[in-house]
Amino acid sequence: MNTIPARLDHIVLATPELAATVAEFTRRTGVAPAPGGVHPGHGTRNHLVGLGGGAYLEILGPDPEQPAPAGPRPFGVDGLDRARVLTWAIGPADLDATVAAARARGYDPGDVREMSRRRSDGTLLRWRLTDGGSPHPSGLVPFLIDWGAAPHPSASGLPVTPLRELTATAPDPDELRPLLAVLGTDLCLTEGPAAFSFTVDSPNGPVCFG
Repeated sequence: MNTIPARLDHIVLATPELAATVAEFTRRTGVAPAPGGVHPGHGTRNHLVGLGGGAYLEILGPDPEQPAPAGPRPFGVDGLDRARVLTWAIGPADLDATVAAARARGYDPGDVREMSRRRSDGTLLRWRLTDGGSPHPSGLVPFLIDWGAAPHPSASGLPVTPLRELTATAPDPDELRPLLAVLGTDLCLTEGPAAFSFTVDSPNGPVCFG
């Protein structure tokens, strides 16, 4: 069975302590994630690792060099007590058409909004994504992203730990499978508490994160 979802863009590993999580990833895999950049006004920054196949891992946490944001940090980072895989993103060929088609079939991926991040070299990247207006609350249904004219993060010379699999558990997998199909993707699901697990190849051998 293929356990890498169709159209996978990236996996979000969120953490309350970015430096510590990056150090732990480096220790376990032997690969040091590259600094990604800061999210101005959102109080977060990230480090990135390529997963192969045009996908990447985003390790996201609070940015101590930014002032506290006006609202909550993205992905519920403020409420985390440990690093967790919270959600994932897919990159459809046409974001707006995919949103319209999903709504026509009864699932609303949320409104499309613009985001930006300043890379460590000072370059400002802009992209569009769905804001999760009415997503499945577990994060198991992905959000949608369109990088437009911006270079995709996976094409920026990242260190790479090839993705072997991305799987998840859900209280009712049959509830989620139609929503994934509406978005043109899939996810290997089994019954259990809502949670993700992914495994990468590394110089230290296969390493699993959950």
